[in-house]
Amino acid sequence: MKRDIENINDIQLMVNTFYERVQQNEVLAPIFEARIGNRWPEHLEKMYRFWETILLNNHTYSGAPFAPHATMPIDNSHFEVWVDVFNGTLADLFEGEVAKEAKARGTLMAALFASKLQYINKQHS
Repeated sequence: MKRDIENINDIQLMVNTFYERVQQNEVLAPIFEARIGNRWPEHLEKMYRFWETILLNNHTYSGAPFAPHATMPIDNSHFEVWVDVFNGTLADLFEGEVAKEAKARGTLMAALFASKLQYINKQHS
């Protein structure tokens, strides 16, 4: 039986598994590779802190998560794939209230980012 997300080790498992899948995904891998390159350890550390803050209420992240995405060549289709991979990762690893919250937060964040990017792109066209 799967258990819920409870601590930083669970966050690290979630983040590491998700980004391993991202790097294998034909839609997402080129986008992430172009942006992150060989800085994966730095990116993963930032994601551990982000999700630890969001899901465990342990405030280790500070920053503006949208800003790095604002100039990326992505659209709604990329966010749909991202949500599928993210939610699939969570479903494979965890179950419980925090895992449900992670899915809800990830889905909402993807929708907000997609909406902001659509707005920015309309302003520049």
